[in-house]
Amino acid sequence: MSTGSATTYLELSMDGEGAHKFYEVAVDGAVVTVRYGRIGAGGQTQTTTFPTAEKARSAAAKKVGEKIRKGYAPAVQGQRAARAVTRRQVISAPSTARAAAPVLWRFRTGSSAFGIHVDAEHCWVGNQAGDVYTLDHEGNTLARFNLPDGVKCLVADDFWIYAGCDDGKVYDLSSKLPFAAYDIAADVDIFWLDIHEGVLDVSDRDGRLTVIDHEDEHQWSRRSQGEHAWMVRADNRAVYHGHEQGVTAYAPDGGQELWHTPTRGGVLFGWQEHDVVYAGTAHRVVQRLSKRTGAIEATYKCDSAVYSCATSAGGRFVFAGDSSSSVYCFDQDGTRLWKLGTGGGSALSMQYRDERLYLVTTDGSLVCVDASEAAVAAAQQGTVPVARDVKLAAALPTYEPATAVGAVATVAQAPTGSVVVECVREAGRVRVHVVSEGYDPALNVQFPHAIREPGARYVVDSLHTAAGGFYRVRGDIRRLL
Repeated sequence: MSTGSATTYLELSMDGEGAHKFYEVAVDGAVVTVRYGRIGAGGQTQTTTFPTAEKARSAAAKKVGEKIRKGYAPAVQGQRAARAVTRRQVISAPSTARAAAPVLWRFRTGSSAFGIHVDAEHCWVGNQAGDVYTLDHEGNTLARFNLPDGVKCLVADDFWIYAGCDDGKVYDLSSKLPFAAYDIAADVDIFWLDIHEGVLDVSDRDGRLTVIDHEDEHQWSRRSQGEHAWMVRADNRAVYHGHEQGVTAYAPDGGQELWHTPTRGGVLFGWQEHDVVYAGTAHRVVQRLSKRTGAIEATYKCDSAVYSCATSAGGRFVFAGDSSSSVYCFDQDGTRLWKLGTGGGSALSMQYRDERLYLVTTDGSLVCVDASEAAVAAAQQGTVPVARDVKLAAALPTYEPATAVGAVATVAQAPTGSVVVECVREAGRVRVHVVSEGYDPALNVQFPHAIREPGARYVVDSLHTAAGGFYRVRGDIRRLL
């Protein structure tokens, strides 16, 4: 490399479904900028300033050498096309139900949508355009997150909300500054994900299960017996992986297979309660499996392929959405209680809360159904409420991810009650530790990689200890000048 500026661009691309990613190192004086990600995408950028230009060139040469030893080779940017990302292709036939569901309100996101999460205060929905909207339970729009690529799914881990996207990243949406908390390997085509106590579990098109810790470091991966793994759920006992050949449970520490159960048809969706998991399948059933043994305890029969399923607390009621725009309710033992039409496509994801069933349908809508006994009885007799068509608020707050240090607001001093953290270099990686008193300085802080810079200090509203032995940020992040 020259003494001024120089850029080295490498690619690793394998035939079939292997790796397809790039790695670029640019040196400008004492500054080294590394950019990496999927070929054809913008990628993620990290910038480091060294004491001298000579040390910067040495560090850059070391990075390039490491990648070449791993199989990367010099390439010309733009000659290889981006590998296609799987978009779930689904059909949605008209409902055969005799009555329509009592829909209270409907919000059209403007694009195909899969992700949904409902908590005590908000409803979240993410679509293929990269938009994530939050609404209250009455359907009023509150905010919009604009992410760089299509949203595959939304999951929660206690207070924290995460969006898995087609750019291979998982974004933390828990504050006004969304950030990429996990950067999954570029050759992993995300189908679904779950997060439990900061550990990310990713299922993909090839039937693989990939496990990543809170510092975005790979822990283990396994390839299950079937491809197209649309289901992953996790708890302290196991990670439950649903695919074309059934459901496989793996030990969370190390990935030893605990059990495998074939299901009636490939698994298209999964749900879990404390002691059981539910698998919705292409063969028109939802099956309840014991988490301990994998034994099938009950079967819930639908009339078409099951795209989604959910339960009320404890599994007292089991809900399902099929490919024919219908939703079902069963009792715990499998007796069908009702079947109603959605009035707007098939439910690709669903969640039940407080006698309401929330659906994300094939037309990209978030639908709120009154699932109370009285409302359902009235609907079966042909009486349903007039569904409110939710409109976007005129001045909807919009938040975009922080992709560089300059995107973060700054403060001259830490406000009272806030917490100061610092980026430090440890064993070749930049970690984040707490500076403020009253915290364990040895624990890492889960923090946006894009804004980590050795020596930089940030102010956060609060920190919370995660079960995995690290801190999570809650609230806003600002750089301390």
